[in-house]
Amino acid sequence: MKFNSLKSRVLVWFGTVAFVVLALFALSFNYFLNKSIDNNIKSRLEFIAHKYEDHIATQNIGIAVVQNGEIKIKNSDFTLQNFQNYIDKEENFFILEHSHDDDSIDALYIEKVGTKRIMVFQKDIDNKIENFQDTILWIIPILLLIFIFLASKMLDKILSPINRLINATKDISVTKFTKSIEVPKENDEIKELVVSFNAMIERLQEGIERLDRFNSDVSHELKTPLTVIQGEVELALRRTREPLEYQNSLSTIATGAKQIEHIVKQLLLLTKYTKENIKDSFEECLLDSLLIGVIDKFQMQLSEKNLQLDVQKIEPIVIQANPVLIESIFSNIIDNAIKYTPKERKITLWLYKDAKIHFVVKDEGIGIEKEHLAKITERFYRVDSSRNKKVDGFGLGLSIVKNSVLMHEGSLDIQSVEDKGTTVRIVFSI
Repeated sequence: MKFNSLKSRVLVWFGTVAFVVLALFALSFNYFLNKSIDNNIKSRLEFIAHKYEDHIATQNIGIAVVQNGEIKIKNSDFTLQNFQNYIDKEENFFILEHSHDDDSIDALYIEKVGTKRIMVFQKDIDNKIENFQDTILWIIPILLLIFIFLASKMLDKILSPINRLINATKDISVTKFTKSIEVPKENDEIKELVVSFNAMIERLQEGIERLDRFNSDVSHELKTPLTVIQGEVELALRRTREPLEYQNSLSTIATGAKQIEHIVKQLLLLTKYTKENIKDSFEECLLDSLLIGVIDKFQMQLSEKNLQLDVQKIEPIVIQANPVLIESIFSNIIDNAIKYTPKERKITLWLYKDAKIHFVVKDEGIGIEKEHLAKITERFYRVDSSRNKKVDGFGLGLSIVKNSVLMHEGSLDIQSVEDKGTTVRIVFSI
């Protein structure tokens, strides 16, 4: 028989164990009670045998003195017929049960003194153990039923939070989350389970909210270049135009396509690697060479704004890492410093190693307001919430940096003061 519910299985196991324990207890108690009663009877008869002359006239106690197989002395209460069967046995105490009456027993004790045997026989001793055995036979099932009933009530109380969890999970969907479940007062595993479930619900709600905002932001970011491309195509197809006009339209379309391509590449970079597969892509990376290569790519932007790049220190460092993600970290941090630093100011850079590896970029840019610092690493988050496009970007750079740093088990710290500048510090363990 299969029991599908946890409660049923626990009750079956509990009932089986309880029955075995009760049965063993009853058997053990019955055994020791029997031994105790037998020892009491034996002690009494032994005492009489030692002083049989004083008890020869005692009623209900049969006494006989046997020598060489013949009875020399006996009283009227000694009615044991087959006494010869017990004289030569090693034991000296015997319980003789009645075949016609289970409520009483006979007992025989034999004291051996040389060739003489003193036999003390007591008949019709009340066998109270039989009553106890009868009582045990109906007490055990009753106790077992009581134990199972109490166990069932305890299980109902214990499993109540789990049942609420089951009902709560049935109502969960992508668009519908149940409210938090009441946390039990007992500080046990059930409480940990409920607390973990409530925390999971909060994380899922937060994740769904971020996903909704992410979808909205992706749609918004892609909508603008797609609208521009569609508008230029429709305008170009409306009537025949001069080659220069077609060239301008194609240039606009190419710019929009590059924007879409850039967004898609950054999104792929965010989603391509996970904590489970990132280490498979690790190889030996020369951080100083990667950084110098990235700096060379930004020479034109630095010149256009007449920015001074002050390289304080670049030490030769070798590390096992993903070169694509490391390069994206360097590129995005330096790119942001250039974008948000006004003309003719300074950007300072460090790459060095002590107990850990440090990459630091400090600019004299416009800074970031305090309330935005905690959110700037979220995908598509822009400080200019109105989507002002004076500064190119899609709000993905710092999100890629944060994700890449975490993939390498590093830390990212951003300190900024509005109108004074920003310092980005990235630390990797060696």
